[in-house]
Amino acid sequence: MILKRLSILNYKNIAEATLELSPKMNCFIGRNGMGKTNVLDAIYYLSFCRSANNPIDSQVIRHEEPFFVLEGEYEGAEDTLFISVGMKRGTKKHFKRNKKEYKRLSEHIGLIPLVVVSPADTLLIEGTSEERRKLMDMVISQYDRSYIDALSRYNNAHQQRNTLLKMEDQEPDPLLMQLWEEQMAEAGELLYEKRRSFVDELIPLFQEFYQHISGGQERVGLTYVSHCQRGPLLDVIQRDRAKDRAVGYSLHGVHRDDLEFTLGGHPMRREGSQGQNKTYVIALKLAQFDFLKRTSSQTVPMLLLDDIFDKLDADRVEQIVHLVSGNSFGQIFITDTNRDHLDQILSSSHLDYKIFHVENGVIEG
Repeated sequence: MILKRLSILNYKNIAEATLELSPKMNCFIGRNGMGKTNVLDAIYYLSFCRSANNPIDSQVIRHEEPFFVLEGEYEGAEDTLFISVGMKRGTKKHFKRNKKEYKRLSEHIGLIPLVVVSPADTLLIEGTSEERRKLMDMVISQYDRSYIDALSRYNNAHQQRNTLLKMEDQEPDPLLMQLWEEQMAEAGELLYEKRRSFVDELIPLFQEFYQHISGGQERVGLTYVSHCQRGPLLDVIQRDRAKDRAVGYSLHGVHRDDLEFTLGGHPMRREGSQGQNKTYVIALKLAQFDFLKRTSSQTVPMLLLDDIFDKLDADRVEQIVHLVSGNSFGQIFITDTNRDHLDQILSSSHLDYKIFHVENGVIEG
């Protein structure tokens, strides 16, 4: 899928912009805080129906303005696709495909596969298990519609069970508790199998990318950890029901799943330098890209690289440049404050490209 034209109106600090884009490489150059990342976030919004870094839709509307609008014209394998979203303050957003509004936003997820690499990815290593579950959910949801449905069912049952556990004035209805536990277990085991299959396929891709970028200097690992590995999930959930009742929430289930990152057999969080941590998450995201390319119904994902070269040594920058300059990638969007990095990429490839300069939300190119 190729984004041919992007129109932005009142999105974050961008008042108005219409960009005619290269089918291969699009570079956005500017100082920090000028709006480069906001361009990439607008592209992300058109794929995922939300901002990458702000879950509150009304807060992406430019200050003092009453609404925002994003429009994208995409070129697919067979036809042209028009995606638009608009929202006025105080009302719900309207998300449309070829001028027809979606009844459920989940129907759109996966239509325009996308992988974004950004400075926020360090949270995958430094943050909580929730960040790492989001990573799995985001990738699998783009190629497996049943996963989104199972995740919705699990989250609903989990929330209902927690409501019962928090009851203070009376004991929860045991039949109702059993019902929500069974729904959690049924949906949870489906999620576990899909996550396990995804991680099993991702690991060799990830390790190959890491070895390439690092020059084979380090050994990295990735392990999926889940309560489902302790036995039937219903038994695991019910085993500590009394303890759950005491604390007021569910201690066991796939909402506690995690990914363990290691460097040389030791926890990445403890062992990795800033450069190694960044190499780890970049390799992980490039592996996701490769995985989606194989699974997303003959559609090459778009790749968004937001300020990825900071804190990397020259050798690792060179290896990343070599990777993204190859023919394995489709349409690429890159932001950087350093024109030298982009010149290095462009000089090492024969790809079609466009360069845009961003200053205080104004985009010229």
